Amino acid sequence: MRAVNRSSTFGRALAVAFWITLTAAGCGGSIANYDYAKEPDPRKHELILGVGDQIAINVWENPNLSTEATIRPDGTITMPLIGDLKAAGETPSALKLKIRSQVQNFVRLNAGTEITVAVRSYKSYHYTVQGEVTKTGVFTSDQFVTVSDALAQAGGLTRFAKRSGILLTRRNAKTGELYQIPLDYEALASGKRPDMNIYVMPGDSIWVP
Repeated sequence: MRAVNRSSTFGRALAVAFWITLTAAGCGGSIANYDYAKEPDPRKHELILGVGDQIAINVWENPNLSTEATIRPDGTITMPLIGDLKAAGETPSALKLKIRSQVQNFVRLNAGTEITVAVRSYKSYHYTVQGEVTKTGVFTSDQFVTVSDALAQAGGLTRFAKRSGILLTRRNAKTGELYQIPLDYEALASGKRPDMNIYVMPGDSIWVP
């Protein structure tokens, strides 16, 4: 009888230990260890132009060169005299320098001639929310949004959602490789982990299992 009791006690202890291990793994050991602070904050950097963005280019003292353009699917715009010019992937400052370089091939510019590139509409800022949310699809915004904002735009999670298993997939701007960022809805909604409420970058995809 004693041997049976020991075996039963050991079995229960093993089961409890196994459950604790699973719970710890499922409740976000990876989340707790993820360094969210290393993710970029788009508000702190000049935006990068993309397809669909509308820009206004002004060449002072040369009104015939000034124009408004929408970046086409091939990433280019068309300017008077210059013709087609690659704009997608450039910041407004970098595009301004590129335009000056091209214009000088045709027109002599004074040292004080200013060229400005103003963003009229930032249409290339879009992201995807999929899985167990009320509304799935591609979303856009006129301003940068956080993860919690993006989930709210999608109508919130369904009752079937696995709240601790949310993943944000992002492309590394330098290497081009995709990587995943673990997220926990309760930590986001409660405000317990403000560091987790990172800003959504253009092209991000959020998956709610």
